Amino acid sequence: MSGICVQDLSFSYGAGAALASVSFAVETGAFCALLGPNGAGKSTLFALLTRLFTTTGGSIEIAGHNLSREPGHALAAMGVVFQQPTLDLDLTVRQNLRYFMALQGQSGRASDRRIEAALECLSMADRANEKVRKLNGGHRRRTEIARALTHSPKVLLLDEPTVGLDHASRAAITRDVHELADSQNVTVLWATHLTDEIDDNDQLLILHRGQILADGRAGDVRGDQSLADAFLVRTGESW
Repeated sequence: MSGICVQDLSFSYGAGAALASVSFAVETGAFCALLGPNGAGKSTLFALLTRLFTTTGGSIEIAGHNLSREPGHALAAMGVVFQQPTLDLDLTVRQNLRYFMALQGQSGRASDRRIEAALECLSMADRANEKVRKLNGGHRRRTEIARALTHSPKVLLLDEPTVGLDHASRAAITRDVHELADSQNVTVLWATHLTDEIDDNDQLLILHRGQILADGRAGDVRGDQSLADAFLVRTGESW
């Protein structure tokens, strides 16, 4: 069973096609990088995967659940980190996670244990009582990823999660999410336009103008070229 299975997915804004017959599958526990420049259709795809948008063109399965027929089960199996920050700056790190869990109808000791485990996983336990407003960008992103893990999702979606962060923070977060996929068997779909966030052993999807141009192991896709050069060859465009 795949962690994510997308078949013939299409979506249009008016007369313009944002996605055109997109199909791919990500195996359980795999780290898949969705690579494309701004405007490629990455955010539209994420909006469809999270049911912010709906379409009759194609199908989506999350952890074996069809998103159209079983939306509750599919969404419950998913953790999401959107590109735009959504933390309450005046709450502490722990309070943000508790608030999220309360919205899920979960509280008590079991909820607190999940929160502590998620904070530990993202190396944020020592900052749990700090207000988010005082955190740097990297720690805020770690808090959002920890929040997405509190309900033990089988699939984790991250839409440009390192935008605006310095190189060291980007590298650390990318490394930690790779380790998370390996250690907890979480299926990861990581949208980015930065080639240095992608390892050769990652599954790579190149999305350009709403179409999948490549789907395979990143090292195989790039061959003897750098990944940036391989992208240019396939798309004929600069970053």
